[in-house]
Amino acid sequence: MISKNMTVGEIVAKNVAFAEIFEKYGIDFCCGGDVSFIEICEKNNLDAEKIIAELQNLPEKQSADHDFENFDLGDLADYIVDVHHTFVRENIPRIDEYLNKICRVHGENHPELFGVLENYEAVREELLAHMPKEENVLFPYIHRLVDAEKNNIAPAKPPFGTVKNPIRMMEMEHDNAGDATKNIRNLTNNFTLPEDACNSYRITFELLEAFEKDLHVHIHLENNILFPKAIALEEKLWNA
Repeated sequence: MISKNMTVGEIVAKNVAFAEIFEKYGIDFCCGGDVSFIEICEKNNLDAEKIIAELQNLPEKQSADHDFENFDLGDLADYIVDVHHTFVRENIPRIDEYLNKICRVHGENHPELFGVLENYEAVREELLAHMPKEENVLFPYIHRLVDAEKNNIAPAKPPFGTVKNPIRMMEMEHDNAGDATKNIRNLTNNFTLPEDACNSYRITFELLEAFEKDLHVHIHLENNILFPKAIALEEKLWNA
């Protein structure tokens, strides 16, 4: 059941397929996932009833393979690395090549491309520094929390004090990456191709839009599911 008073992050946590509908209406469900659905609709003059109807017309249950709300936290961390971190690393070289190419060829007539490049490079560098911190520090600790719960023991205190500290940093970095992708969408007028766009131009915009959509789901899984549950699990184990 979807309520207008739920946060947009809570709604997408029920079914990740809802992300496509929120993308269509420009609703930020990742970095802004803690805002209520009705508040966003009122702020942006969106028809809440119409959007809820669209959401409810989708299949009620997602497959067990993508029921992220009920994933084991360690499995969810592994999924994020295997799917989303891999996507980023595989697509960066392609975007680098195509975006630099269209800047060289079309930059004189479309100077906004240099702004796109600047923002893309910002999000690229943010993610390339961000992902190893998750893979080498935060996610291994989340695995230790899960193991501690299974073995009914208290986890050892980490060198960073509490899971809240790296999570706070990860969320700040998510905000930076989210801001850069919003700038790219604005600079490209929602990835609208100009009349003189060549095939490389089209491919570049397709790659950038796919990169943005993947990042939104990636951040959603962390901000709205993995991180809050990791904080709750740590508190539960320490207070047991």
